[in-house]
Amino acid sequence: MLSYQHIYHAGNLADVHKHGLLSWMLAYLTRKDKPLSYIETHAGRALYDLSDPSALKTGEAAQGINKAAAWFGADHPFTRVLTRTRAAHGVQSYPGSPLIAAQLLRPGDTMHLAELHPQEHAALSFAMSPYGAKCHQRDGFELTHSLCPPTPRRGVLLIDPSYEIKSDYNDIPRHISRVSRAWNVGVICLWYPILTSQSHLPMVQVLHQQNPDGLSHEVRFPPARPGHGMVGSGIFVINAPFGLDAETQRLSDCFKTLKA
Repeated sequence: MLSYQHIYHAGNLADVHKHGLLSWMLAYLTRKDKPLSYIETHAGRALYDLSDPSALKTGEAAQGINKAAAWFGADHPFTRVLTRTRAAHGVQSYPGSPLIAAQLLRPGDTMHLAELHPQEHAALSFAMSPYGAKCHQRDGFELTHSLCPPTPRRGVLLIDPSYEIKSDYNDIPRHISRVSRAWNVGVICLWYPILTSQSHLPMVQVLHQQNPDGLSHEVRFPPARPGHGMVGSGIFVINAPFGLDAETQRLSDCFKTLKA
């Protein structure tokens, strides 16, 4: 969707959920001395300024990373990335998933990032220029299918659409099924919002039917402001790295401390 810009939502509780788990997975996978591929279907601009009027307008970061940063200890990979980002770009900066991946991957790893929005793609290309990532102004699913199976074959696919295109809920299981057949060793990670409308339920049911061994993790949180429709965040992972279930349980306990 060419209208969506994540700056309005950067650093919210869904980002905390998604980015905390993504950081953990990438840190775990890079322990082994074998190269990785990282692919992202909806990359955004990679670097966000939480003092930007667009971010302040929604107040989502104030309810998100500003409150939840303490959930991650000093040695957690998410904390390390957040600390490096703020040291380089200022205390109000926030790393999107491409920048998180870039700071945790190694020189021999590869990154392919898709972003259709012209301004967001330009910002993405600028932010990622020091890291050698390949930034594509192209539909993320088209890019993913063209790359799979990637070289190297070990790696992670992050699917993180805005869901402003309502057909995403129906189309995503089909895309994931195709990708998992072509790339049976890839860690395929889907993020989805939990809305008051419960739009995610049929999609998640199909994903469980197609991938009975998939790891599913959902958290709930109070709406960022009165009338806001997002009340939770979900992650579905195929070929989840060993130990991710323990990290999801730890995060569940953190989210349970939030008060409505």
